[in-house]
Order: sequence, then structure tokens, then C-alpha cells
Amino acid sequence: MSVEQMNDHLLEKIQRKEAVVSVIGLGYVGLPLAIEFSTMGFPVVGLDIDEGKVSVLNAGQSYIKHIPAEKVKALFQHDKPFAATADFARLREVDCIIICVPTPLNKYREPDISFVLDTTRTIARHLRPGQLVVLESSTYPGTTDEDMRAILEATGLKAGEDFYLAYSPEREDPNNPDFALSTIPKIVGGYTPGCLEVAKALYGAVVARVVPVSSTRTAEAAKLLENIYRAVNIALVNEMKLLFDRMGIDIWEVIDAAKTKPFGFQAFYPGPGLGGHCIPVDPFYLTWKAREYDFSTRFIELAGEINTAMPHYVVERTMQALNGRGTPINGARILLLGLAYKRDVDDMRESPSLKLIELFRERGARVDYNDPYISRMPHLRRYHYEMASVPLTAETLAGYDCAVIATDHTCYDYGFIVEHSRLVIDTRNAAAGYRSDKVVKA
Repeated sequence: MSVEQMNDHLLEKIQRKEAVVSVIGLGYVGLPLAIEFSTMGFPVVGLDIDEGKVSVLNAGQSYIKHIPAEKVKALFQHDKPFAATADFARLREVDCIIICVPTPLNKYREPDISFVLDTTRTIARHLRPGQLVVLESSTYPGTTDEDMRAILEATGLKAGEDFYLAYSPEREDPNNPDFALSTIPKIVGGYTPGCLEVAKALYGAVVARVVPVSSTRTAEAAKLLENIYRAVNIALVNEMKLLFDRMGIDIWEVIDAAKTKPFGFQAFYPGPGLGGHCIPVDPFYLTWKAREYDFSTRFIELAGEINTAMPHYVVERTMQALNGRGTPINGARILLLGLAYKRDVDDMRESPSLKLIELFRERGARVDYNDPYISRMPHLRRYHYEMASVPLTAETLAGYDCAVIATDHTCYDYGFIVEHSRLVIDTRNAAAGYRSDKVVKA
């Protein structure tokens, strides 16, 4: 089969929704993607090394808060088959492979793309002519067309000739009521024009708008720019918070006033630190890659310093507030409200709450947490706390020296929290409507 015939064959299968799609990594990015392809009429094979997740899905249940079990059950009721499995040999039977695996930082804050490379090696063992391989994980420019391509082409097959290779960055925002996967424009970059054409066709079948770019590197860089833009601007308002605190000015009031300008200003908000998989991580992928070109990314590094210092600021403010009430931090009982990295999700990835627990404990405090969406803290790559969420009652709140609002879940009754707490450290301006000398902003 010629390259042209192979291209036409896969395009026709995609158009008829007969192409079998495999999503590798069924987490916060991969599972919604697998659901979307299945809902739009594609046969889907979901792959994950976590057999626990596979079992939950096959039982028609969900392990992600904002994905209801009904959506998972519906996967097995569509005309086209859906399967969740840990058997990667099934890659031989699929036409399109989408990789959604973690790309964290190591302990030296350097990129760890081992999950991507290990997954690529697994794909290579089952790769056959005519398949499309797409990476969605956030990474530095060159991962797709250098690192992944080298592994896949070691099979003797050539990208753009025997198989297709592309990059399309995920833009998932868990539990965002205004944007769904199908309505968020999808950036796509291919290794060759043919690779781009096939990848565009695949995503065009499930999203409202595909944004093609000239290369996989451009697509990789676009994802980094999106999150670096946010990281730098959040660092700016975090620094302003530190300054305005010394000046006796409320940063939240300043932002509310500034955002009334109808042009030239976009509101960003301070917090106890950065959370989520992308914003605290992605900027350092570019910082690391820039060294290869003898280039220093000073803005990124400065923003990183400011944002990673914010948990320390919260702890310092808490110590000052406790001292003002005659309570030393050593031995103090602290209740952390919110473990998730943002409101109304159960996602703990890179949550600043985890660092806050570590810092409070280092200073001798006894720390508990409450989070309505995280009943027990799982073991994470860096943190291994044996903790469970405590009930949020008047008696519970009164038993702690202070409550620290780290995540502003909308289900929290902040008036109740202020009323029954001895001291409230508010890192999110969540208790702004409750004037009390017990509330300290941090």
C-alpha cells in the first residue's frame, strides 16, 4: 500500500467513525477524551497500567468527581464498543493512539518524561503500518519529533511514511462549567503534512474547531506559552499581595477595581501557591530545554521563585496571627480547609495544601484537613501522609487553634466557619463578606 493509499484508508475510517481509538492514561485528561470519542461514535480502547482504575471503569463507576458514573455506564451502551484494559497488546488492533500520561518534574525540578518514553516503547512493540500516534502530555519542544520518533522509528517504520506522528496539547480544565472538551479549540501539529492531515481529521470529528500549526514543536511550544503566561501573571499578583500587605492595602480590592477597565487588563488572583498539573510544572520544561540553547529564561525562573514561596508566606502569616493570640506554632492545632488544588474538584496534583502541611508540621504544628471531595489522602509521588478528612462541625472547628482556608470550595459555609473558629487564615478571600477580627488574610 502506497503512502497515499494508506493516508486515504485511515482518513476514510475516521470519516466513517470506524477507526479504533486508543487513549493511554485514563486520568483527568485521558478519561474525558476517551468518553468524548466514544460518545461521538468511535470504538474506543482505554488503556491504563492501573488495574484498579480499569476495574472501576468496567464496573460502570467513576473515580473522578466531575465525571458522573452515568457517563461511564453509558460507554458500554453505545453502538460502538468501549473497553478499559491494562492489556497493551490490544494496541495492535487500534488505528489511532493518543498518549495522555503524566509529565512531572523530578526532585531537581527537571522534566521527567519517563512516562512518555516508557509508553512510546510499549507502543513500538505493537506498532504497525498505518497507525496514528499522538502525544497530548505537556512537554518541551522536540519531545515528539526527536525523542518519541527515535523510539518508534527503531522498529524500522518511518514517521510520515509508514505511520503518522502528531502532537496535540490537552487543554482540560476540570469542572469548568463554561468550557467542555468538545468546545475548546484543539491545537494540532504533525511531523509531516500527511501526519497533520490525519490528526486534524481525527480531532475534527470530536471538537468544534481544530487549530493546525506548522509542526509538533510549535504545538508543544504553544502549550507551554499558555501556562507560562498564567504562571507569570499569577506571580505578579502574588508579589503585589506581599507588597500591599506591608502597605496595608487589600490586594483583592485592588484587583476588583482594576478589572473594571474594559481593555488592557486581565484579572489574575493570588493564592497560597500554584496547583494543578500544568501551571506549576510546564514553565520549568521550557527553562530546562532553554539551557540547550544557552538561554536563560529569567521571567519564568523569577515567577517560579515567587509562586513556590507563597506557602512559606502563608505559614509565616499564620505564625504571626497565632503569636498575636499567645499561641506558639509549636504544638498548635491547625485545620486545613481544602486539599484540592482548586475549588470544587478532587484533583490534588501539585496542590499547595500539600506543601502547607509539610511546612506546618516542620514547625511542630499538629495538622488535620477537611475536604468534601477527598475523604482520604492517597500516596502521591512526593507526599505520603496517612490522613483522612475530619468532619466540619462547630465542635471540630472550635477544637483547633486556627482554620486555614487553602481551597475555596463553594460548598463551604464561610459564615459558619468564621463563627465557630478561633482564628481563620484566609488565603483565597473566601471569607471577605464576613467582617471579623478572627479573619486574617494571607
